Amino acid sequence: MQNPGHGNRDRWSAHDRFADGAQYVAGRLTKGTAGRTHAVVDPATGDEVYTYELAGPADVDAAVAAAREAFPGWAGATPGERSDAMHRFAAVLAERAEEFAQAESLQSGKPIKLSSEFDVPGTVDNTAFFAGAARHLQGQSAGEYSGDHTSYVRREPIGVVGSIAPWNYPLQMAAWKVLPAIAAGNTIVLKPSELTPLTSLLFAQAATDAGIPDGVVNIVTGEGKDAGERLVGHPDVAMTSFTGSTAVGKRVAEIATATVKRIHLELGGKAPFVVFDDADLEAAVHGAVAGALINTGQDCTAATRAYVQRPLYEAFVQGVADLMETVRLGDPFDPSTDLGPLISHVQRDRVAGFVERARGYARIVTGGEAPGGSLKNGAYYKPTLIADASQDSEVVQSEIFGPVLAVLPFDSDDEGIRLANDIPYGLAASAWSRDVYRANRATREIKAGCVWVNDHIPIISEMPHGGYKASGFGKDMSSYSFEEYTQIKHVMFDNTAVPRKDWHRTVFGDR
Repeated sequence: MQNPGHGNRDRWSAHDRFADGAQYVAGRLTKGTAGRTHAVVDPATGDEVYTYELAGPADVDAAVAAAREAFPGWAGATPGERSDAMHRFAAVLAERAEEFAQAESLQSGKPIKLSSEFDVPGTVDNTAFFAGAARHLQGQSAGEYSGDHTSYVRREPIGVVGSIAPWNYPLQMAAWKVLPAIAAGNTIVLKPSELTPLTSLLFAQAATDAGIPDGVVNIVTGEGKDAGERLVGHPDVAMTSFTGSTAVGKRVAEIATATVKRIHLELGGKAPFVVFDDADLEAAVHGAVAGALINTGQDCTAATRAYVQRPLYEAFVQGVADLMETVRLGDPFDPSTDLGPLISHVQRDRVAGFVERARGYARIVTGGEAPGGSLKNGAYYKPTLIADASQDSEVVQSEIFGPVLAVLPFDSDDEGIRLANDIPYGLAASAWSRDVYRANRATREIKAGCVWVNDHIPIISEMPHGGYKASGFGKDMSSYSFEEYTQIKHVMFDNTAVPRKDWHRTVFGDR
């Protein structure tokens, strides 16, 4: 259903807010020095909303230098001091929630209700969680494990972290990179996508306004070749965290290996949605539509492959198609809009290419085209359901990153689980069944970093997010993420009152 979009478009002005540039280094905005400009485009209208100078290698070097200079002071602060600053950070974010939501919807095209009810509150909650986590930088208790020696383990910050975030959740991905890193005492240089830098810049400014010292959080907004590769390969960057495609993740790993730095990768996904024949059909239909269309399908955990046991298959296909046709496409700033545009016309055309090629081997049940009328200038694409594709087809095996769901039947439970795992990715999945034993088997045997039961998509700050297989390694959110931004040191004391000499004689003999 097309919503003509007459909502309140009280646009937030990026040109006014970031008149001094789109780089944030040592607590101030600056202009990039790459010698090229880039435009932030509202994907709902195609209008340019902000033009800025891109970062080049010199800007990355300056940001890393600022982070390196700030590191000793921030790492040397007590956990309580870092925690207090981050609690103030959460309060500043909450006070500016409306500004963040407007900026996020403007640059990404996501509906304002998603930005204001999910992205921004989730970021505030995540900040509060890591503010608490900052007080729990714990090693292991002391113990005597070797004669008269006492050993213990320290957890220490790593140093300067260089992170790269994608365009699909600009604010939340910035938070997932920055928060665990600084809570553990590191400093950070974040490169957001050049398509969506606005909320990352606001986030860094909020950190400064909350009293987090200059240089702890820095932003460089540039392209991957100039800014991204320089950041990953920089000799003063001790750790790289990247979220994006598996192909680019491989390149990040290749560059990072040259300086033997720690790598954290959250890569692509192609989440299976497995519906067993005892599932609540209505709940599964609603879960599939919500799970497939969240953020216009531009979500690595989105439900993209539905496997439905044959007795429910046709009813499920019809139910999903009927529900998809009620989804309201429209102005992202209209609170009644369910589905906004894709990030760009390039991405819209890429999604359309997958669907057009599928017409030759599968059934397009609904959707499969861009809307016209008042939405024709935006990067919109109708919710699309594809049935009867084969397991080895590209709509099943490849990450489409759009509002497209492929549905396939299966017969036995063994087959359903096998098909769910028959993919290079392993980020997320869901299983739908009323039988606790059946559902529990699915959670054990489906190879993914998260398996929901009778739901799809919810995430919480206290629990980890990250993948198996080609979906990468390392965790975002939770205490597991916090630990990833630390390094472990073994400390050992000789407890004898007089320095021991027998060990030296054992090694070197009498001297």
